Amino acid sequence: MIRPLLLAMGWAVLAAPALLQAETLRWARSVDASTLDPHALNNGPNLALLHQVYEPLLVRADDGSLQATLAESWKPTADPRVWEFKLRKGVKFHDGSLLTADDVVFSFQRARAPTSDMKSLLVLITDVAKIDPFTVHIKTAGPAPLLPNNLTNIHIVSQAWARAHGVEQPQNASAKEETYATRHANGTGPYTLVSREQDTRTVLRRNPAYWGRGQFPLAIQELVYLPIKSPATRVAALLSGEVDFVQDLPVQDIARLQADRQLRVNQAPENRVIFLGLNVGAEPLASSTVKDRNPLADRRVRQAFQLAIDRFALQKAVMRGLSIPANLMAPPFVRGYDKALDGVAKADIAQARKLLAEAGYPQGFGITLHCTNDRYINDEAICQAVAGFLGRVGVKTTVVARPLALQSAAIQKQEVDFYLYGWGVPTFDSAYIFDYLVHTRGKNARGATNATRYSNPDLDAKILALSSEGDTQVRDATVKAIWTQVQKDLIYLPLHHQIQTFAMARKFDIPVNPSGAVYFKNYAVVR
Repeated sequence: MIRPLLLAMGWAVLAAPALLQAETLRWARSVDASTLDPHALNNGPNLALLHQVYEPLLVRADDGSLQATLAESWKPTADPRVWEFKLRKGVKFHDGSLLTADDVVFSFQRARAPTSDMKSLLVLITDVAKIDPFTVHIKTAGPAPLLPNNLTNIHIVSQAWARAHGVEQPQNASAKEETYATRHANGTGPYTLVSREQDTRTVLRRNPAYWGRGQFPLAIQELVYLPIKSPATRVAALLSGEVDFVQDLPVQDIARLQADRQLRVNQAPENRVIFLGLNVGAEPLASSTVKDRNPLADRRVRQAFQLAIDRFALQKAVMRGLSIPANLMAPPFVRGYDKALDGVAKADIAQARKLLAEAGYPQGFGITLHCTNDRYINDEAICQAVAGFLGRVGVKTTVVARPLALQSAAIQKQEVDFYLYGWGVPTFDSAYIFDYLVHTRGKNARGATNATRYSNPDLDAKILALSSEGDTQVRDATVKAIWTQVQKDLIYLPLHHQIQTFAMARKFDIPVNPSGAVYFKNYAVVR
């Protein structure tokens, strides 16, 4: 039975009678949010939890459209460099204080701070100004027709609360700093924080003063967030009725869950690419058996890796059909996606061996592949399969699997040579990928997640130009030129576009949002 196991692991909350009401939803994921500071880290698990408590000016709805949230309306002004946002009146933070333009100005300043992981989304902004208590103007260095797309994860914080608790600056997550905002929250969202036990459970309760009462179902009175690392335990808890909603499902169990009439299973492609990153700049690599140079700096070696990996075999054997083989770092949802660039060739072992020999590695070499084991669908199994594919061409790959928190920190610190990661695109625009993953790290406040050491001044200039280019045709041509160069240089090896599956008790019907977010305020209880 699953109940004794969960109780033994410390999840006594699951047995509490009060949590068995229809209005409670017990939400299980493979990993916990690493902080409650809304500007400290930009990753899916953090944002998914934070969206229940905090709110941005606008969000990405389940159909991919932009939806008004704290801003009732937004529009460009007569000056093409200035956007006007009209705030919703009467919105209160959880401590009862009124949301005003001062809080929005403060939040944008905070999100642009050096310790913020959200700052790359806001690099074009030169000023955020209060016009009146409920009107804000955001000024950019040049015309920014897509600025609203960049704001869907910029959560608004109470200026007074932040100052009262000494958290005017975001937590420095890369330095493992903890602040008051790490475990406490004061948003405007539909749920308030009741309790927080890191890596065990977080309890949220419906906000009785929420501005959206009457506009959204708000049928779920209480959310109990339960990080359960073991896939088998997550599935067993769902089957036994001890949890109501599971996001991170092992693919081997999906058919069994679909056959259970007590459950509902929803599937859809996610706006996310799973990929391998390669350190092309260090000399030598820390994790390679080659000690006098960097084999990954040779494009022929990267091309050999590309040809050795059988993405169709990954799709069939590891993902069981729940992936779309990829050759481009942009998912199909994203502006700038080019189907012609996303064509996946069959693996070619003979050609891969030939390229390695030409590069000076006829017998291959050894390297370490760092991998997550709790974030993406079958992530550790993907890495083991990649190691097997590379072994066929003589590259002896040691897989080191670890939690997302450790993997993300290592990527932020550029402590990886060869690594698996996933990237969602909340802006639905290629520039987001370029800003974080392609641009030279640290230059122009971009490249925050570029651990490849790749630096191309010509591409940097093109990426910088995108943010202020108002001519759609010129912008699209620049995006295509950047993608063409990125494809040629092979600093990343895309594996697949991820298909996401949600499983839940039959009384809930929660769709897969392409951005990976779940907005529980939107969902009714099916009687």
